[in-house]
Amino acid sequence: MRAVNKRDSIYIQLLKLLVGSAAAALLIFLGLNYAGDFAIDQYCYHPDYIKKNDERYVEKLQKYIDENQLAARDTKALYSWVKKQKMISIRIYRDGLQVFDTEYPEQELWDEAIAMREYEWENYYSVTFSDGKAGVSISGMYAYQFYNYALTAELAVCFLLFLVFVILGIRTKMRDILTLSREIEILEGGSLDYKITVKGKYELGVLAEGLENMRISFQSMIEREAEIVQENQKVVTEMSHDLRTPVTSILLYTEILKKGKYSGEEQMKEYVERIDRQACRMKQLTDHLFEYSLVAGETEMELEDPESFEILFYDLLSETCSYLQQRGFQTECEVEWTGCSTRVHMDYVIRVMDNITSNIIKYADIHKPVAIQMTSVENMAGFSFENGVNQTGKKVESTCVGIQNVKHMMAKMGGVCRVRQDCQQFAIEILFPLWESN
Repeated sequence: MRAVNKRDSIYIQLLKLLVGSAAAALLIFLGLNYAGDFAIDQYCYHPDYIKKNDERYVEKLQKYIDENQLAARDTKALYSWVKKQKMISIRIYRDGLQVFDTEYPEQELWDEAIAMREYEWENYYSVTFSDGKAGVSISGMYAYQFYNYALTAELAVCFLLFLVFVILGIRTKMRDILTLSREIEILEGGSLDYKITVKGKYELGVLAEGLENMRISFQSMIEREAEIVQENQKVVTEMSHDLRTPVTSILLYTEILKKGKYSGEEQMKEYVERIDRQACRMKQLTDHLFEYSLVAGETEMELEDPESFEILFYDLLSETCSYLQQRGFQTECEVEWTGCSTRVHMDYVIRVMDNITSNIIKYADIHKPVAIQMTSVENMAGFSFENGVNQTGKKVESTCVGIQNVKHMMAKMGGVCRVRQDCQQFAIEILFPLWESN
């Protein structure tokens, strides 16, 4: 399983999600704050709205004065009332002079000649005190509460949006987890053809990739085991059929000899020779089956150190050609050593060559040459053996166990065995993986 890059870790992704969500919420807050302030300014700073609120507070002030019989000099009572309103300040003028200002509640203004200042943005109202009438100017922060309400609403909305963004981001990861859990349940049910779909560079994606590789490996292993079982059944069936023929012949001839149903000593010797040939045939078949069971049963096999093809196969090919020539075959060996190297199990290589040689002797046409060539395919190299098929009409029984043994041994060495056959020609090709040093 491949390692997870720190930048692709789910912790970093979660941190990015939080930062991104916070940034998005902040941008939305700034937008809402600007729009809210603009709307409040347009509404609360309109002259008609200000005048309406000023008149409302003047009425409340007049009512307070009347209820408490206040004079213009009762500054403490006036300041107490203004403080309760929380969002206004007042200035009182009499005879053109300022006599009270809530901004300076402790300051005595009656003895100071502070002239009344008229501003365009101020409205002046007449209020009746117990000691006479006076002019009152009210300054109100009428938008203040709206700013607070708007700020609270904007913060609440942006916080909710932040949570929504985070939950949506986490939901994507949770969806991947649920998908992977559902797909694992499908695999647990035995559906190994179902492909894991979760992708990504973070931990969950790496886990899904590992599960997918495990699924493929497990599926391949099951398919390979099924093929091996099928091959074994086929070989056992064929061997049972082939063993039946020599066993039947041996039983027939032994029965004849037991009952003395032969014409003379010569015929008796002939029957004994036939029994001997069939017994040798049975031994050969059982040897092939034994070899096949050994090769198929061996699970661990260590390859030898890498060597060049010339060192590994020169003597073997020379001995093979000499042996075939002694048996009456003509050989055409065209091998150009390339200097490539490979790793093999020498015991397997010798058994492979023995099986190929035995197959040529039994089934090849002795009147046609046996062609041996070096061949290569992509990152593999090896040898091909091609011969004509015996056309004499003499039937030679074959179980193909030798070829199966060759295929098994080549597969265990990481190589390949290919067979091509028709009525006229037979060819077998063995390929070994090329070894590359780092």
